[in-house]
Amino acid sequence: MSEGAPGRAPVFTPSMLVGAINQTLEYAYASVYVGGEVANLKISQGKWVFFDLKDAKASVPCFLWLTDMRTPLEDGMKIMTRCNPALRKNGNFSLTVTGYKLVGEGSIKKAYEKLKKKLTEEGLFDSARKREIPKGVARLGVISSVNAAGYADFIKILNARWGGMHIVVAHTQVQGMDAPKQLIRALRYFNERGNVDAIAMIRGGGSADDLACFNDEELVRAVAASKIPVMTGIGHEVDEVLCDLAADVRASTPSNAAELLSFDRDTAVARVQQMARRAQQGVKTQLLTAWQGNVERVGQLGRSLVTKFIEPMQAANREKVERLGWTIQSKYIDPIELTLEDARSRMKYKMRDEVRGAEEVVARALKVLEVVNPDKVLRQGYAILAGKISPGSVVKITTFEQEIEAEIKQIKERKKYGEN
Repeated sequence: MSEGAPGRAPVFTPSMLVGAINQTLEYAYASVYVGGEVANLKISQGKWVFFDLKDAKASVPCFLWLTDMRTPLEDGMKIMTRCNPALRKNGNFSLTVTGYKLVGEGSIKKAYEKLKKKLTEEGLFDSARKREIPKGVARLGVISSVNAAGYADFIKILNARWGGMHIVVAHTQVQGMDAPKQLIRALRYFNERGNVDAIAMIRGGGSADDLACFNDEELVRAVAASKIPVMTGIGHEVDEVLCDLAADVRASTPSNAAELLSFDRDTAVARVQQMARRAQQGVKTQLLTAWQGNVERVGQLGRSLVTKFIEPMQAANREKVERLGWTIQSKYIDPIELTLEDARSRMKYKMRDEVRGAEEVVARALKVLEVVNPDKVLRQGYAILAGKISPGSVVKITTFEQEIEAEIKQIKERKKYGEN
């Protein structure tokens, strides 16, 4: 810049003027937000996107890198841009767009349907590529804003249902222009570290504008490409975003995601108690069946003895009486009949003793059953350990009120009582 005579304005060359104006713009308007309607959109050489941002009274030309066009744009859509104003070397003024979001349900829905169709045709939402996420995963990666109500509900329900799950949280924005990039970085972090068994991406309810960041194309592709299974719990049950379609499992809400990922403690306890009652009833039934079988065998023995010994003896005595010319009613028959009756009486008492013995066996067995009742043992403070006992394996520990999964770190031989 050169100055003329005193009192005259500064004199610039064209390039100096462009530089000075851009310096002023950069200082005064380093980053501005401009909202309007897209018009005259063009994509040049597969690299650049040019369009006008207009309202009823003015229009401003805009420039955007194609790689930054995260959701579909077309003429008539309303958007809010974050941009840097600049004067070009040719003297044209334009806005360099560094970020944008769709505004209004009409624009959001139109972009949603257009991108959904594109990704569906690519097979990104095919059910064949989805993986199951089992309940009770040991380590869970959570992508959410820790200040959001949806996150608080998620954690509360996890702790209330079972607890004990190791959670690694990646705190991100969950709405706005910067949210998609932060969500993608969180997904990459978990995939690169590989320190979780599953990932939960959660956000509570909101407007269509608030949830629009989950329709970002690059974010949707990152969810689909994750090596670790992803569950989404975004918005309310009626809301649907493209990340839901790309995820392995879609929960209707953050609370529902917590329910799908964890066991219900009350249900598990009730199931164990029911199994214990069934086992106890099964043992009782077997013992009762055995007792009834013993009674039947005693009866069979009695009938066998009567048939084999008593009836032949009675017939033989009657034949002897007839050979001697006596009658059944004679005084000599009475002792024989009394002898037979005595035999029957003795057999009856023996059968009664056998039955009583069987009843005592059943009673003792029921007492043993009560002593070894799992609930009674667990109530005394003991625990049941199930699983392969080796370093690195995961075992299941059952106490009276809890079921715990633990990893075995080391195994040592226990000193027996009385050993030095």
